[in-house]
Amino acid sequence: MELLEICKRAKEVKYEVQNLCTDEKNKALLAVADKLESKAADIIAANKLDCENGVKNGMHQGLLDRLMLDEKRIKAMADGLREVAALPDPVGEVTEEFERPNGLKIKKVRVPMGVIGIIYEARPNVTADAFALTFKAGNAVILKGGSDAINSNIAIANTMREALTDEGINADAIQLIENTERSVTTQFMQMNGYVDVLIPRGSAGLIRAVVENSTIPVIETGTGNCHIYVDKAADLEKAIPIVINAKTQRIGVCNSAESLVVHEAIKDEFLPKFEKAMKEHNVEIRADKESSALMSSANPATEEDFGKEYLDYIISVKTVKDVDEAIAHINKYNTGHSESIITEDEETAKKFLDRVDAACVYANASTRFTDGFEFGFGAEIGISTQKLHARGPMGLKELTSYKYQIVGEGQIRG
Repeated sequence: MELLEICKRAKEVKYEVQNLCTDEKNKALLAVADKLESKAADIIAANKLDCENGVKNGMHQGLLDRLMLDEKRIKAMADGLREVAALPDPVGEVTEEFERPNGLKIKKVRVPMGVIGIIYEARPNVTADAFALTFKAGNAVILKGGSDAINSNIAIANTMREALTDEGINADAIQLIENTERSVTTQFMQMNGYVDVLIPRGSAGLIRAVVENSTIPVIETGTGNCHIYVDKAADLEKAIPIVINAKTQRIGVCNSAESLVVHEAIKDEFLPKFEKAMKEHNVEIRADKESSALMSSANPATEEDFGKEYLDYIISVKTVKDVDEAIAHINKYNTGHSESIITEDEETAKKFLDRVDAACVYANASTRFTDGFEFGFGAEIGISTQKLHARGPMGLKELTSYKYQIVGEGQIRG
């Protein structure tokens, strides 16, 4: 189907979707979840083609991990849909209500955005997550996935459309652009007469291209150069497992830790333990001069290393003299995603939480918790690192706008 036809259909169906009641949306989401699980074998077969092509094309290990689907991940996708179905419906929520001296009664009410476009790369689970959240929030969605996952995305989208049809709902509530040419992606960014908001998910290059070329309002989801700062008052028995989890649980995700910052007072004790843990997980260390002196396997860090999202078994290390220097270093090099401090000093923790400029700031916990599911939002549409409209994990409420409803009794303005 041609892009213009897809956009026209989405604009037409958005009014149908926004008029669905909560029960209708929830019933459809549960049906889609069941259908995904029943069609798991077909989806995995399609995904296998994408993974084989990825290996042939020399795809990075971290991206291959993002691309791969198995029964466990498909079940997780289905469970995400069920989780969204169980969440409160934001549409129609009255967030403010007041009366003016002239008798006008004013309500501020959550409403769907309309048509949401999502451009993403080799993450086929996004296809299901994006539908679940946009649909529950009363929106139609147009998806533009990357060529690396095209077979997987087609299989997932067709399965979801089939489930919607079975429920008597217009399947155009979700549409996938199957043409993988870059020119079509650029054309999609210009469809401001049909698409109300555009959300990119993927690499820094993809996000930058969308921000720079779109004529549609963009909610910018960011890359993750996430830090863990081990303070002089840290419990080192807590610190090592947190760093291991944040760095190695899944290397190809935006909330994994890419940089370690260490207070000089505990570096002699902590860094050898850290080096041992990283060796056990095959993580390369790139450290500044002061840190390298305590780790024989460390390679010299460059300026670029401190600002890099590796998505790989690599971590940078910086030694600092105090929490203020740690905060300054993190604010200089971070991407506004997720940062964590390990400390038993409440005052130091509060300073870090207050002054680090990021969407999510932790004390004594892994950055891997920056996730819509972990926050209780169900699936997420992405992690916003900007400051307008949405910030952090974007759930249902972040996919709505609002309008004012004003009721009078014949008032006219003098």
